[in-house]
Amino acid sequence: MSLFKITNLKTILLFFFILIACSCNQSIAKKKTLEVSITKHNFGKTNDGEEVFEFILKNKRGMRISIISYGGIITSWTAADKNGDYKDIVLGYNSLEEYQTESPYFGALIGRYGNRIAGGNFILDGENYSLAINNGENHLHGGLKGFDKVVWDTKTVVNDSEASLELSYLSHDMEEGYPGNLKVKVIYTLNNNDELKVKYEATTDKKTIVNLTQHSYFNLSADFNKDVLGHEITINANSFLPVDSTLIPIGEIRNVKGTPFDFRNPKKIGKEINNIDTQLTFGNGYDHCWVLDYQDTGVRLVAKAFEPFSGRLLEIFSDQPGIQFYSGNFLDGTLKSKDGGAYNFRSGFCLETQHYPDSPNNKNFPSVILNPGEKYQTETIFKFSTQSRSVD
Repeated sequence: MSLFKITNLKTILLFFFILIACSCNQSIAKKKTLEVSITKHNFGKTNDGEEVFEFILKNKRGMRISIISYGGIITSWTAADKNGDYKDIVLGYNSLEEYQTESPYFGALIGRYGNRIAGGNFILDGENYSLAINNGENHLHGGLKGFDKVVWDTKTVVNDSEASLELSYLSHDMEEGYPGNLKVKVIYTLNNNDELKVKYEATTDKKTIVNLTQHSYFNLSADFNKDVLGHEITINANSFLPVDSTLIPIGEIRNVKGTPFDFRNPKKIGKEINNIDTQLTFGNGYDHCWVLDYQDTGVRLVAKAFEPFSGRLLEIFSDQPGIQFYSGNFLDGTLKSKDGGAYNFRSGFCLETQHYPDSPNNKNFPSVILNPGEKYQTETIFKFSTQSRSVD
């Protein structure tokens, strides 16, 4: 064999070795960049014998979100404080039994209809539909067995930068009194920016109504023994919906200016919550829907919550027309907390993006009707970060 051929052979072999080494390095690098994950665990069985699983979504920063297939419930959610410590900031329970026994919708997916429908009745194409009465004289959050109390089918999808849990459920025609077979999908997606995206989709084979939302209770101090009155709330809304004594909107859209409902600039929850005001009396605090600004602009910043001691900042983006701000007025210390204490009065708050309460009975409100051939689609994003500023 000539020296030229030997040299060429060595060159070729060296080239292949370099290719293999580069390929290995790229493979290792790819594995290293896969910095989000989902793990699956058994969470027990329902009273009906259905298996329930827990899915833990993690990102590279340290955010950890636990979601169970029962009700699509977010059972825990860690967020960093100003010192970089990740702690749980949502109310909930440690066991499935507690969620089944007594839960004020902690962390749950709500449907078919989030919020209240007056008298549990609505008319669609001349036909009257009667729903369960489960909140005084009204229908609330989908009825006796709403989406918060069913076991969802699950699918996980993970790529280099996002971890998604897809939940799907078929709500049969006349389930809880609602017409149409409603196919529902909700996708929770965690990314490395400490954002949780929640996408909702639904289709029907018969004209129906739909209004889905997520019902997490937040306490950004991560101390469930504390109330949330020191949290600062901002809501990008010039108006809200006043209600009657049963918390059903009276049909008026009222300007927030000069009222305790003005959160256009950051304001502590507790600043005006005890003011003498008929609306605050009806809700025993805040339990109202705000009419969000810029409703035709898609997903935009709609609300913020800031806890000054921890520095945690929650920003909420959505394409929905309304947001229900609830200040935990019905928490009374009878429910046991995850840390062994109790969930006391106003120890958590909710910011639920949605359509307006009782929309099926108010023609002036944005429509919640879904027709066959149409797709219900909406998205809400919860983004966490921190701010450092002096505490009053």
